[in-house]
Amino acid sequence: MLRTKFLAPLLAASAMALTVATPAHAGKSDRARTAIAAAEAKVETARSMGVGAELPTATAQAQEALANAREDLKAGRKSQAIDGAIHAQALADAAIGEMQKRKEQEAAEAQQQSATQAAQAQNQAAQAQTQAAAAGDRAAAAERQAAASAAEATAARTAAQTAPTQVETTVTTQSPARTHRTTRTRVTRKVAKPAAPAPQVTTTTTTVKTP
Repeated sequence: MLRTKFLAPLLAASAMALTVATPAHAGKSDRARTAIAAAEAKVETARSMGVGAELPTATAQAQEALANAREDLKAGRKSQAIDGAIHAQALADAAIGEMQKRKEQEAAEAQQQSATQAAQAQNQAAQAQTQAAAAGDRAAAAERQAAASAAEATAARTAAQTAPTQVETTVTTQSPARTHRTTRTRVTRKVAKPAAPAPQVTTTTTTVKTP
């Protein structure tokens, strides 16, 4: 594509040179004019391709050779004019070829850079996917751990609710002190009968133990 782009103006210049071609029997003046016209077309093609900015020295040399050929033709130096025009064409062709070479090299470098950037982007995307997968695995592991902890807590509560209750009963018996009673009369002296035993008072203490 790039080569075609640069060759199109060059082919146009060659076609222009052919349109001004003269018969074989034409004189040197006509041949000099034809050579100068072809050189002008080549120099213009080089200028349209940007050779003047990229290769200013080569462009200046081609333009100088063309100007000299015109001066030689005006001065009647027909042979010098022809040679000068041919030299101008050669300089323009060399500049066009160098320009085309540079453009193709720049295009190849740009393509290589684009391929490198694309490969880097793919690597970064692959790394991001790997990191995302690792994060997902860690999240899943944390969820499983949380579920296991919740199950253990539920099992512990269930075991605590269904466990049998042990009751320990302690019985403490207390007896009040006995009471003596003495009865005196005027007639006789009697010994008081022993008092009946006081009823026992029972206190029950209940202690509940839960395993």
